[in-house]
Amino acid sequence: MEIVHLNDRKSAAAAGGSARVVPVGSSAVSVHARLVRRAFILGAGLGTRLRPLTAGLPKPLVPVWNRPLITHAFDHLIAAGAADELVVNTHHAAAAYARGFANRDYRGRPLHLRHEPVLLDTAGGLANVADLLRDQPWALVYNGDVLSDLPLAPAIAAHEGRDAEVTLILRRQGPVTNVGFDPGSGHVVDVRGALGVAAPVAAQFTGIYLVTPRFLRRLEPGRIESVAAVWQRMLAAGQPVHGVLADQGWWLDLGHTDAYLEAHRELARQFQPGATVRFPRHAAGIDGGPAAALGPRISPTARLADAGVGIDPWTVVGADARIGQGVVLQGCVVWPDAEVPAGSRWRHRVVQPGEAPADG
Repeated sequence: MEIVHLNDRKSAAAAGGSARVVPVGSSAVSVHARLVRRAFILGAGLGTRLRPLTAGLPKPLVPVWNRPLITHAFDHLIAAGAADELVVNTHHAAAAYARGFANRDYRGRPLHLRHEPVLLDTAGGLANVADLLRDQPWALVYNGDVLSDLPLAPAIAAHEGRDAEVTLILRRQGPVTNVGFDPGSGHVVDVRGALGVAAPVAAQFTGIYLVTPRFLRRLEPGRIESVAAVWQRMLAAGQPVHGVLADQGWWLDLGHTDAYLEAHRELARQFQPGATVRFPRHAAGIDGGPAAALGPRISPTARLADAGVGIDPWTVVGADARIGQGVVLQGCVVWPDAEVPAGSRWRHRVVQPGEAPADG
């Protein structure tokens, strides 16, 4: 199947082309399906709640199960068919993105990094990349600090079926259920209690949503603003903000060190005797399933002393980490290139390279 780049649409129209259904094999696919789809992952936050882990590293690059958190989001979007290309905004410790993605790609997909010298917040950040997103029917926006495998396909279908301007992906449970939602109509009725409207469901916003060019035109380039404020203005003006509930699968906000350690314990729990590895669910169809997609708990390149090392089933050890003799680790996360000195006996700690371990 030929891939038509987004920028080729105007050329096709000038040549007399139009959006049409074209045969591909035995099926028919809209011309929109042949366009390059870009997704936007927010990566510019300061990560203040997760300090000191984020003192020199953007929060989305913090390792989760031995690879950057943001790559779990990339895989989620790619599996849903929502990301032929990836767009990430940067601010804090931006050079870490350039080092981590030196070739500006991920799994063969182009990666666009857009720097914000001044942090623009969520709406401002989205406005700053609108030129990369507006030439497609819709784009998925994904907070880079969440770990999830919730089903995206139903949300995409609901968004397309309603011809919605913006669709928020919500859950019934979560730490901050401040989005008023009416499942019957599919409408969000309040955001953060701004309108004081009672709703059938108080929902958790997942940080994942779909936007259209219509929504992008609402945003003011250079303005420091949250998307929540934009949604509040829409609701106050009687303009619809759509939502969809996605209660299946995992959704974790890695907002602080305890949550970060708990996420690793939950991932490790899948590998205990009698358990079934389910995360990430979107990897069920690949060879080896979710366990293969997630990868090993202890990196094969980690260097463990030959004698006296005790690592419990809840500890994760990163690539090229060095574990000395007599070390005992319980419920710890050892980052790539970190060192645990001989004789250390640590519980519930995050061990970073070149630094004293942070208490969990």
